[in-house]
Amino acid sequence: MTSTSSIQPHNGKLLVLLPGLGAVATTFIAGVEAVRRDLALPIGSVSQMQTIRLGQRSENRNPLIRDFVDLAPLSDLEFGGWDVFPDDAFDAAVRAAVLDSKLLDPLEDFLRTIRPMEAVFSREYVRRLDGPNVKSAKSKYDLAEALREDIRKRISETGADRAVMVWCGSTEVYMRPSACHDDIEAFVEGMKKNDSAIAPSQLYAYAAIMEGLPYANGAPNLSADSRALESLAADRGVPIAGKDFKTGQTLMKTILAPGLKARMLGIHGWFSTNILGNRDGEVLDDPDSFRSKEVTKQGVLDTILQPELYPELYGDLYHKVRINYYPPRGDSKEGWDSIDIFGWLGYDMQIKLNFLCRDSILAAPIVLDLALFLDLAGRSGLSGIQEWLSFYFKSPHVREGHIQEHDIFIQHVRLKNTLRVLAGKEPVTHLSENYTLEHL
Repeated sequence: MTSTSSIQPHNGKLLVLLPGLGAVATTFIAGVEAVRRDLALPIGSVSQMQTIRLGQRSENRNPLIRDFVDLAPLSDLEFGGWDVFPDDAFDAAVRAAVLDSKLLDPLEDFLRTIRPMEAVFSREYVRRLDGPNVKSAKSKYDLAEALREDIRKRISETGADRAVMVWCGSTEVYMRPSACHDDIEAFVEGMKKNDSAIAPSQLYAYAAIMEGLPYANGAPNLSADSRALESLAADRGVPIAGKDFKTGQTLMKTILAPGLKARMLGIHGWFSTNILGNRDGEVLDDPDSFRSKEVTKQGVLDTILQPELYPELYGDLYHKVRINYYPPRGDSKEGWDSIDIFGWLGYDMQIKLNFLCRDSILAAPIVLDLALFLDLAGRSGLSGIQEWLSFYFKSPHVREGHIQEHDIFIQHVRLKNTLRVLAGKEPVTHLSENYTLEHL
């Protein structure tokens, strides 16, 4: 692990590049500007609102994370992005209908300055979406090179010192790695031959890594999580993380399931269904795009509950996940969970959860934290897969042979302990209190 002496200090501007200038991205950008103008608080952002304990609790040392580690301040953030629609960030935010006019109208002058670059897009991978603001080129390799040029141009336009990229685009169809993902030579050859196994999000990930930009994937589709791009990121010293922002229903699962397991309460079944009506809902109405989401959502419970260790409690758990497109609901997603549990002597009980959430409101602070923490990782000399950022994802990107951690409380401890170590401080465990046996 790196030490504070090897961390390059923040200097200049940090450009946050966003493939997909839709509901999540515009909510994030508008939110940052609202905070900068003292119109709102960055609620939901761990990097901005949360403290971090140092030493024993009795020492009462609890600085804000943003004061503890050298994160880029919000005043130094610049923005750029790509989208299939040519709307600027203000029009895109109005169309997304996440934020009301009372908040958006004072920000119009700023949001109008952010216009999307032409996107790399194909309906082969996102069938329920289309738009005119799309690049054309002879090969996918040429498209990736065009994205690299876009990155360099936007850095120059904004005068940024460095940049990060966070994928906020739509969910692509479900794909598994193929032969072109075995190594970077095969991947480049695949781009030149327009291999159908290489989707647009992979081109963005490749372009970011080649330009030295830390990259995070906020969707469940195959992006940087292949041997080719993982090795490229490690070789070029670029941090990567993913995948699929942990927002609504899965956030609740990673909070509830660890508690039930901690009490050794059994679970017969967990039925989950969602209704939402934004662009994400429309895209997920396609079964192949939904399959990408289904895989990331269904893997959570098995990893947390460990049925192989507790077969009497979780060995026969039936887990069903559904997402339904319902246009009237817009970005205000509703998630229903019906959980059949059992306790002492096998007696049955039930938990009913109805979470009326706002998907982009929950996702926007994740984008902010990932941008700042990945930038910190890059300046700290960390490269490749950043497992300590699993806290933010439904399907955490981990190294080959590692097991995903889905328990949000374990993820949270790992996140904070990584920050402590980066700052040259001791990790915090229960042993940090220096208890002796007579004090236990």
